[in-house]
Amino acid sequence: METFQLLTKADLEDFKKDLMQEIKTLIHPQDMQTRQWLKSAEVRKLLNISPGTLQNLQINGTLTYTKVGSILYYRYTDIMKVLENHQ
Repeated sequence: METFQLLTKADLEDFKKDLMQEIKTLIHPQDMQTRQWLKSAEVRKLLNISPGTLQNLQINGTLTYTKVGSILYYRYTDIMKVLENHQ
């Protein structure tokens, strides 16, 4: 016997928002580069690293950050310097 899952209008709205964000990212990947400050999740995505690796970069001073409230922000130019130094 098959079971069916009902989709609500809210489920479809959430899916639409997620899909539109992914499409925007694919079409305009440079949007991240034009911003001066990036959040942790954006840095991990940009560098393709895990949360633990990002934390290690913070601890050993490789990547500097600024904390505002409970959110860590990283300067895009600092991220590019780290990448250039580790090529």
